[in-house]
Order: sequence, then structure tokens, then C-alpha cells
Amino acid sequence: MTDIFEIQTRGQGLYAFTDRVLRWVERQGIDSGLLTLFVKHTSCSLLIQENADPEVQTDLAAFFHRLVPPTDDPSMAYLTHTYEGPDDMPGHIKAALLPVSLSIPVIGGKVQLGTWQGIYLFEHRLAPHTRQVALHLG
Repeated sequence: MTDIFEIQTRGQGLYAFTDRVLRWVERQGIDSGLLTLFVKHTSCSLLIQENADPEVQTDLAAFFHRLVPPTDDPSMAYLTHTYEGPDDMPGHIKAALLPVSLSIPVIGGKVQLGTWQGIYLFEHRLAPHTRQVALHLG
């Protein structure tokens, strides 16, 4: 079973899409298998992260912004790929540091996420984007 989800972003941040994934898996009617998600872009990532306290997402975004600031920050003057905007190359670096695919077991027809876990697209660019996530359940 395969599908592609489109996720609209409004700029940098984490975008939960756990509920969509859970509903999709339920509709497949498969008792057990492995769910794979893969984001088809080079400046965003996928994460499994806490879904109870939104401060976790805020703090993660702030941490990665400090770790990899925009190219107009003096500490990033060594970068050469700057013609697509000050957030582009930092977006590629963040995507290189974070996962672009996830594998999650499905047992008894249920995605085996923990109580406080959610699935997120982590947008690294400032502008809104339409991102595609491929899903495979086998």
C-alpha cells in the first residue's frame, strides 16, 4: 500500500500530521507490517517527537535555528550556496542532520507510536511550501 500526502506549511516550524497517518493506516486494513514515510524534499525533515506540550516544538525550532542560523549571520559567511535566500542552505544542512524518512511498526492494525509521540514535518524554510511525504505500508 502506498500513498503521497501533501502538507502545506506556513514557514519554519513543526507541522503535525499524525492523525492523517493513523487514519490512512486504519483504512489499509493491514494487521501487521512496517510503515515507512519519506519526505521528497531537501530542505525539510520528518520527526517523531512529543505531541503533548507545544513548547517542545518551539524549543526544537529555536535550537536548530541557533545551531544553523541563516546565511546572512556572520558565523555562516563560509557558505557559498546563498542565491536561493538566507534560509536555503541552512535548510539543507538541517535536513542532512535530521531524518528524511521514518519507519514505524504496525501491530494489530495500529501504528506503534508511544503515548506522547507524534509525527511531524519539520519545515526549515521561511516561505510557505507544499511538501510531499510518500507513505508505504508493507
